[in-house]
Amino acid sequence: MTFSIVARSDDGETWGVAVASKFLAVGSAVPAAVAGVGAIATQAWANVSYKGLALAHLDEGATAQVALDRLLEEDDGRDHRQVGLVDVEGSAAAHTGAECIDWAGHRTGEGYAVQGNCLTGPEVVEAVESAWLAGAEQPFAVRLLAALRAGDDAGGDKRGRQSAAMLVVREEAGYGGFDDIAVDLRVDDHTAPVTEMERLLALHDLYLTASTPQEQVPVDEELRAEIEAYARGAGHPDAATWVGSENYEMRVADDLSWIDRRGLAVVRGEGAGA
Repeated sequence: MTFSIVARSDDGETWGVAVASKFLAVGSAVPAAVAGVGAIATQAWANVSYKGLALAHLDEGATAQVALDRLLEEDDGRDHRQVGLVDVEGSAAAHTGAECIDWAGHRTGEGYAVQGNCLTGPEVVEAVESAWLAGAEQPFAVRLLAALRAGDDAGGDKRGRQSAAMLVVREEAGYGGFDDIAVDLRVDDHTAPVTEMERLLALHDLYLTASTPQEQVPVDEELRAEIEAYARGAGHPDAATWVGSENYEMRVADDLSWIDRRGLAVVRGEGAGA
């Protein structure tokens, strides 16, 4: 009673899942992914053991289709299951059991699997797929969310809206580079979960996505004085304390040798937009 997309990035470095449903905390049940291995969404009458089993099969070298075949042959409830997976090479496989609540179905292509059940109609998965294919120039997480938005706008879960989630993995992409979780966001209970997910992803980008060199503005003595004055005016003893207190570590260098455009916009009262 859910729709989702499982995908690998075109450069082969990132895997992720985006999902929405009229179901409490869908992110607790549906998505799983491991960098350098693959990703999976398990839904309908979800068999959550599929997540660990599928990723283990993929880690052992199975293709997405072989991993899926193994899951289904070992599960007497396969007719009630829906699942999509993408492997390390970007090959995709999906299954929609005959007993899944109508409308139910899936679409697959190179690098992605789209699946949904209890939907308003096939236009939902078609919209997700079309948006994914049209979004090749977008950052991976933004592309996933745009695909989810397209499915939601096309009707989504026919029972309504309640929750959404996104999980994206890439090697050393986590906080401080200490794990591989690039994005892990959940909207557990909301009247407009996809819209709320868009807001959260924007905040994630601001606080948890590192600046690129092109975004970084060198700090000279004049600019340093401006930043220090702003920090003191905001109630902090110095700029370093302001950065740490407001969680702008990704936007300002430890030694204040640079500040990125978003950080500078905050200092100058222009908000934190791009």
